[in-house]
Amino acid sequence: MSELQNTQNLDLAETAALPGKMVFTLAAGAGLSVASIYYSQPMLGIMGPGLNATLSETGMVPTLTQIGYALGILFLIPLGDRFDRRTIILLKSLLLTVALLMCGFAPGIHSLLVTSLLIGAAATLAQDIVPASAALAPAAQRGKTVGTVMTGLLVGILLSRVVSGVVAEYFGWRAMYQLAAVSVALVGVALWRVLPRFTPGTDMSYTALLLSMRHLWLRYKTLRRAALSQGLLSVGFSAFWSTLAIMLSETYHLGSGIAGAFGLAGAAGALAAPLAGKLADRQGPAKVTQLGSALVMVSFAAMFLLPLLSPHAQLVLIVLSAVGFDLGVQATLVSHQTLVYGLEPAARGRLNALLFTVVFIGMAIGSALGSKALELAGWQGVVALATLAGAGSLLVRVMSRRI
Repeated sequence: MSELQNTQNLDLAETAALPGKMVFTLAAGAGLSVASIYYSQPMLGIMGPGLNATLSETGMVPTLTQIGYALGILFLIPLGDRFDRRTIILLKSLLLTVALLMCGFAPGIHSLLVTSLLIGAAATLAQDIVPASAALAPAAQRGKTVGTVMTGLLVGILLSRVVSGVVAEYFGWRAMYQLAAVSVALVGVALWRVLPRFTPGTDMSYTALLLSMRHLWLRYKTLRRAALSQGLLSVGFSAFWSTLAIMLSETYHLGSGIAGAFGLAGAAGALAAPLAGKLADRQGPAKVTQLGSALVMVSFAAMFLLPLLSPHAQLVLIVLSAVGFDLGVQATLVSHQTLVYGLEPAARGRLNALLFTVVFIGMAIGSALGSKALELAGWQGVVALATLAGAGSLLVRVMSRRI
């Protein structure tokens, strides 16, 4: 690709549709980078003995990875508004590749914990790719484009546990990290080749950039409502997935491999998300947020019928519910991002950081409340929590009307 092509004027994106190759590469980059956060979860049982680490020590691996991701969202994502996002994507790809390799060759638990923190921070590469897709896409196709890229991201989340579980079982946990490093390196090179250079949206200092996030939060009611609505959906989403394996084991005596396979049901819902993006382009994203929130609420509420069904029918209903609420969560997220990215194009990185900070908080709250609900009220308690979260999100969106 010539330098002239790399420095093409991004204003052309307002009229020219993005090439399918570029959209696919963006989606693959988002999925492979965010998957790095979740690879460790199914492998903890075999990582500990190999490193002579205790259960509590290995349990810190996913915790520190999530902490690194949260810190990266807050302190690294805003840089996309200040510097060429293409360069940031390349540098983060390199950092994530190195961190994954370091995990793959970690001599002990302490070095693994440090590099897990780095993986989390570098994996925010996914949150640089999504605003890049919004900036490149023509306005009339922004919802569809962002929807496709977000499908790649969500599929990466949902399938990461399945892939790492299988690879670790047959080749060892180190092989999974090494394979992940190769995949990120390849997609990083591909992104560098297909993406044009981006003109920074601001010349503010880094400190001013971070301080401006408070101003953006207070200025835009649309941002606050989108973050609150999506954060509530994240509560239900996280409550379900963080307790599913325990419930399947206790109620149906199914192993972790089957629990991981339920991620395939969620992926099926996620694959339909580009349709939600198209609908957002045609009917308006605000309308789709209401439909998506309603679908989440109904999908969770359907599981109140589980006690009335046979065990086989119960599992079928859980799978169908997973497809439904994953589609609803994804459709709503795509539409919320479309709304938020249109507020101030020069601040898309910071707007995205604020939105996903609240989403991350919702995920953490959902995990904690879901475990408590399961302990106190069983699976019906988890279903009630998730249904209420969906209803709360729908209420926020109905009250928001067109914004």
